[in-house]
Amino acid sequence: MKVGDKSVRLANDAVGTNRLREVGPEASATLREPSVQVQGVSHVFPDGTRAIADIDLTLHKGEFVSIVGPSGCGKTTVLNLVAGLLPLQSGSLSVDGTSPRAGRHDVAYMLARDCLFPWRTALENAMLGNEFRRIGSEVGRTRAMEFLRRVGLERFCDQYPKALSHGMRQRVALARTFALQSGILLMDEPFGALDAQTKLQLEDVLMALWNGERRTVLFITHDLAEAVTLSDRVVVMSARPGRIVDDLPIPLARPRSVRALQRDPAYHELYAKIWSRLEAAVGQPCNDESTRA
Repeated sequence: MKVGDKSVRLANDAVGTNRLREVGPEASATLREPSVQVQGVSHVFPDGTRAIADIDLTLHKGEFVSIVGPSGCGKTTVLNLVAGLLPLQSGSLSVDGTSPRAGRHDVAYMLARDCLFPWRTALENAMLGNEFRRIGSEVGRTRAMEFLRRVGLERFCDQYPKALSHGMRQRVALARTFALQSGILLMDEPFGALDAQTKLQLEDVLMALWNGERRTVLFITHDLAEAVTLSDRVVVMSARPGRIVDDLPIPLARPRSVRALQRDPAYHELYAKIWSRLEAAVGQPCNDESTRA
């Protein structure tokens, strides 16, 4: 059946509840195309620590996937392998059909800290990534201003980081990341250092940006509520060496509102299910025998 120009699918979600989910024709097509494919990937650090083991993970174009797991389970290692910052030791890994490598323009990486240069204004910081990529200054400025506007900082574009709150600084970092126009975004706990209220505000900002752009996102978080709120799927990893122990769909209708989700029983059921999976993953022992090559 049809609702306007969108197809409507009846999805059987992870908690056994049937929910109607609207999927536009463009999204239906692109979700079938793989963007990142990780198959049988393991990684051992030089000191012999086994970070991850036999990771299989596929992200489709335009999909938002979060990874949760205990500290030290290799979540960031997965991101660094996709970014080409670590060498591939085993298995196979492709990013848009090619091998990962550092510095490619179709991948952007956002860290937990804003990493703003104190001697540059908010606008100049938002332009920085495009400068590194040697994008023309006018194009870079236009992109940076557009995303500063979309994160609510247009009036503060001439302010230096010392004059910005922690949340505002992270908005600049978010604008800088989206201004790169990269189709794949790797985000390593970008809101992890924020207070609870600011984090919720930034989640809404990120959802608005993503809804407009539909880029492929691989998102690391320790916050299960954040994972459920933002994601199409939540991947649960075990204790080190990290293995994927579950891959749960989040079939809550989009666009989403943080406040509305708090009143949705399906949201709380999904949260509880992921929490139970994570509890089981954390319960797996981390000892020298299991983590040394």
